[in-house]
Amino acid sequence: MTDEQMRYPVGKFVAPLSYIPEDKRKWISEIRNLPGKVRNAIMPLADRQLDTQYRTGGWTLRQVVHHLADSHMNSLIRFKLALTEENPTIKPYEEGDWALLPDYRMPVEPSLRMLEGIHMHMVALFESFTEEQWDMTFYHPASGEAVTLKKALALYAWHSRHHLAHLTETIKRF
Repeated sequence: MTDEQMRYPVGKFVAPLSYIPEDKRKWISEIRNLPGKVRNAIMPLADRQLDTQYRTGGWTLRQVVHHLADSHMNSLIRFKLALTEENPTIKPYEEGDWALLPDYRMPVEPSLRMLEGIHMHMVALFESFTEEQWDMTFYHPASGEAVTLKKALALYAWHSRHHLAHLTETIKRF
């Protein structure tokens, strides 16, 4: 497996050309199911296995789990801001720097619980959206674009698959 394949095991995110209801239902389902899939994948692992990098120079499996909780927490906030403000400017964060903070070395259970709760909130919101709400936006200063909530849904479904594959592909090597 090449470094690029290890870095992007499900490929890089490509924004859909259209957002049909079946796709949105599939993405919501992926988000609903991610916490259980992550938990099932990593629960049998020993601490030393959780501290394995998914690729040379990449994060450990432990860091990936903590990152998922932090990233999706930020995502939930971005969705809520877009639902309650007119094209709000979101606050980017340095995810690589966050992964070096001391809480990324603690056990993964607190982040698994966070992920479960965050995803329950996300799914409850998503299942209530009208078409008009899917078209609401937030402004991402790093990319310089207004992101629709339907594009953010597709992105976070991809992000879920992306990091789940980091976990599962690494576990296959044990």
